[in-house]
Amino acid sequence: MKLFFKFIILSLVMAVALVSTTGKSAIAGSAAEIDYEVDLALKNLYASSVAAQDLAKIAKGILVFPSIVKGGFIVGGQYGEGALLKGGKKAGYYNTIAASYGLQAGLQKFGYALFFTDEASLKYLESSDGWELGVGPTIVVVDEGVSRNLSTSTAKEGIYAFFFNQKGLMAGIGIQGTKVTKIKP
Repeated sequence: MKLFFKFIILSLVMAVALVSTTGKSAIAGSAAEIDYEVDLALKNLYASSVAAQDLAKIAKGILVFPSIVKGGFIVGGQYGEGALLKGGKKAGYYNTIAASYGLQAGLQKFGYALFFTDEASLKYLESSDGWELGVGPTIVVVDEGVSRNLSTSTAKEGIYAFFFNQKGLMAGIGIQGTKVTKIKP
């Protein structure tokens, strides 16, 4: 039964990725494709958020997932690929995957960036064999209210999350229960 459930989730995630509006599969992107999408996503995020620009100046690392596809009908899933930047250079590639069940229906695309402001949080990511967000270092989701009061001197938590480019017809986005794993594209 557990294997059957995993098969259904994987099938759903793959199907959602293949029918995404970009026309490109979100699965198994090349390093060059991921690099391009990450750079573009960060450029757009910085253009729209002064808080993200400020945190980038002190961040020990920035993990960017430029395009995550989320979909479901009762059973749901999401998948995306991204890169970790350290000192402005790509330091590794990661995927993000989540599964859910319940009263849900829809399809959505979004991206997010995690700004690691201390070495301990970054080390946790790099040393874990798959990191479940919401378990381990504290993550602060930066929304419009938080961003007004956020500066390099007030940033006290280890990780700050910025969501961007949300499109689609599924209510809400979140990262609780999402697993981040290192990959080799």
